[in-house]
Amino acid sequence: MHSQNRKVNGIFVNSNKNNSSSEGLNRRKFLNRLAVFAGTLAAPVIIPATAIGRNGRVPPSERIIMAGLGIGGRGSSDLNWMLPEPDVQFVAVCDAKRTSRENVKRIIDSRYGNNDCKTYRDIRDFLAERTDIDGVLIATGDRWHALASIMAMRSGKDVYSEKPSCMTIAEGKGVVETARRYGRIYQTGTQRLSEANFVFAIELARSGRLGKIHTVYAHIAPWDAAEMRYDWLPAEPEPPKDEVDWDQWLGPCPWRPYNSSYVRGGWRGFYDFHTSCIGEWGAHTFAQAQAGINALDTSGVYYEYVNNPTGDGMTVHFANGVKMILSRGDKYWRGSCGMRFDGTEGWVAVADGYSKPEVSNPALLSDFRKIVQEYQTRTQRPMSHVRDLFDCIKSRRQTVANPVVMHRSMTTVHCANICMWLKRNMRFDTEKEEFINDPEANKLRSRAMREPWII
Repeated sequence: MHSQNRKVNGIFVNSNKNNSSSEGLNRRKFLNRLAVFAGTLAAPVIIPATAIGRNGRVPPSERIIMAGLGIGGRGSSDLNWMLPEPDVQFVAVCDAKRTSRENVKRIIDSRYGNNDCKTYRDIRDFLAERTDIDGVLIATGDRWHALASIMAMRSGKDVYSEKPSCMTIAEGKGVVETARRYGRIYQTGTQRLSEANFVFAIELARSGRLGKIHTVYAHIAPWDAAEMRYDWLPAEPEPPKDEVDWDQWLGPCPWRPYNSSYVRGGWRGFYDFHTSCIGEWGAHTFAQAQAGINALDTSGVYYEYVNNPTGDGMTVHFANGVKMILSRGDKYWRGSCGMRFDGTEGWVAVADGYSKPEVSNPALLSDFRKIVQEYQTRTQRPMSHVRDLFDCIKSRRQTVANPVVMHRSMTTVHCANICMWLKRNMRFDTEKEEFINDPEANKLRSRAMREPWII
């Protein structure tokens, strides 16, 4: 088992048996300081039970202090997923939209029964001021995920970033390099890597129980297209900055006239803000597929263009000989974010909403619990994506959806998009992270970022 760490002077330190005497000393110092403080006052001081860990509550010295960045619909789900964790405390929210800031503050204050959650409009002010915060939940639109993650990690914070976690190959590489340089913990929101049904399917494929895997199918979103819009919506009067800080909302994207539809979620489908229908669900399913074929540290090497607007039916080849077919509909599963592995001795398919995966042979399901338990024993991973993040914040080991996993699977997403945009087959060198003999494609590995919102 990985040791759990205790936070001392704002830093999590190892708390295994070898450190037991120092732990006790730290706790005693904390209590002694409280006692000294109480003794200096004329009136008696009542110390809340939560301050010293009574009644089963986690004391402040062991809590992970969190904040939210850009918490809208999906972010609210993440927030409500994280709030019940006993060793986690949210203390702040930063958002370009006043209504979002106020809504999240209400959720957090209601959870803790106080009015302590602080709100911020400018991410720069938030990161500079809140040196007490250990980690951030980033759930902005796609355009901000990588830059906000990089800014947060540079300021000493660990990160949970919603997906798609980067807009370009260059941004993904920047997240990897920043996490490595600053020693930060990072988890991308591909939560099905921590769900039993998907873990079971991945383990069936990875372990050889289906024979040699030759084909994997990955779901892409059934809305929008791979071919995105390059225009922008008509200008509307820009609201007061405190209501919507339009410059903050745009972040690194090109300057565009304000339109209220964007801030209500109407940014999808536009090249400036989105990663297409391929990125929308491929950010999940490509990572799931690559996990089952032992390719989480690499990307596809050959992309076959398919002549339709969505990428449905595109074939991506990996260096190990496995091909991945992008599927927009329910041909291979029912439900969302589905995947299927086909091997020489059987197949498995799963998507959201399944009670158990579908398999070629019902006998494969007899070991469901055993296979999931073996995975947990081998990896020491919980069947909770956010719990894995918090455990790793304390232990300082890599998460299940760490920066490399994010970057390599998202590189496959971006290569598939570029293949569709340029309408031709292309080869990708995963070592050099560049397209082979294709200067036009290589130019699309990055995008210009608008100052001051640059990496």
